[in-house]
Amino acid sequence: MKKIFSFLILSSIIVSLLAPVSIQARSRSTSPNVGDEVIPVTALVDAQMDLKSPSVVLMEGSTGTIIYEKNKDERLRPASITKVMTMLLIFEALDAGQIRLMDEVTVSEHAASMGGSQVYLEPYEVQTVETMIKCISIASANDASVAMAEFVAGSEDEFVARMNQRAKELGMKNTNFVNSCGLDDDNHYSSAYDIALMSKELITKYPQVSQYATVWMDTIIHTTRKGQSEFGLTNTNKLVRFYEGATGLKTGSTSLAKYCLSATAKKNNMDLIAVIMAAPDTKTRFAEATKLLNYGFANYSIYQDDNEAEPITPVRVLKGVNDYVEGRPAGPFSYLCSKGRTHENIRKEVVMLEEVPAPVAQNDKIGEIVYYYDKEKIGTIDILATEAIDKAGFKDCFVKLLRQYFLAN
Repeated sequence: MKKIFSFLILSSIIVSLLAPVSIQARSRSTSPNVGDEVIPVTALVDAQMDLKSPSVVLMEGSTGTIIYEKNKDERLRPASITKVMTMLLIFEALDAGQIRLMDEVTVSEHAASMGGSQVYLEPYEVQTVETMIKCISIASANDASVAMAEFVAGSEDEFVARMNQRAKELGMKNTNFVNSCGLDDDNHYSSAYDIALMSKELITKYPQVSQYATVWMDTIIHTTRKGQSEFGLTNTNKLVRFYEGATGLKTGSTSLAKYCLSATAKKNNMDLIAVIMAAPDTKTRFAEATKLLNYGFANYSIYQDDNEAEPITPVRVLKGVNDYVEGRPAGPFSYLCSKGRTHENIRKEVVMLEEVPAPVAQNDKIGEIVYYYDKEKIGTIDILATEAIDKAGFKDCFVKLLRQYFLAN
């Protein structure tokens, strides 16, 4: 009789475990802060700068915070700063294993026909991907840009379509590309803010670009039917030679676009991006980029927390094949401190959901790390489930309860 009674109790418990989870169980948490909207932090923008360039942006890379701007969304001709997006797609293709640095690229007649800034590649000349990257990043070569566009996407038109799609993904709302190199076209435009966005993506995701973009002088070897000849490359960005901490990135100029620049530099773990559009002359673009970078480094510092050693309490899973799920931070946290703010005033709280209903998918949000500057909320990092937890079936519940029953007795 005792065994029958125990079996009936087990059966009733299993039935209750298989019953639907209430909505309340889904929404309960240990703190009302989970899911709160992050209060944006605005950088100081009251710097008194007498800049001749009609459109500029100074951005910090890891946070995307705009430190200073002037007509940041004005649509202007970007000239060869277009090649920032070209290089971004090239490095993404390398990262995905679609191409390799030592792959050989055959120059088409179309690529060789590009005017403007070039390294005089000839039709059917063969160069490696790495050599092409050098030509693009150091000498701003239009012919190398088009050759790589064709190599990555099959045609320049397809590559340009991918450029515009990537621009949309990055939130570049005032950009439209018509070619991969930046030659003037009435419908080829961008803005200082958009250029800062794609520059941020390139230097933060692929910092190895600086290995090419900061080279002052180099050479390549042309190998054609006429034989071999050496060709010198000189960087069009003077800041890589004269500005301490310079990491790149790209110049641009045409008679219509005037003088443009995306200048990047890094000091004390802080990446700054200074974008200059339509400067009246080349001296002005470098001087005003230097002025912006100096202002940023003098008045700001970066707080970073990698969260790698953060202890995370497992969250209970209701009606899952496992009772708990482990969590991990989604990534590091960065915060731009303006002058007068100290890193010591930043604190964080780990806020976990009390329980989650099965099934749980890997990377489901199960909590967050909330950061404060004194009492001001400055950001959050999600805590994600490290594994998937399936919903328990009848067999799972029966085995689990039998195990508990026999352990208890």
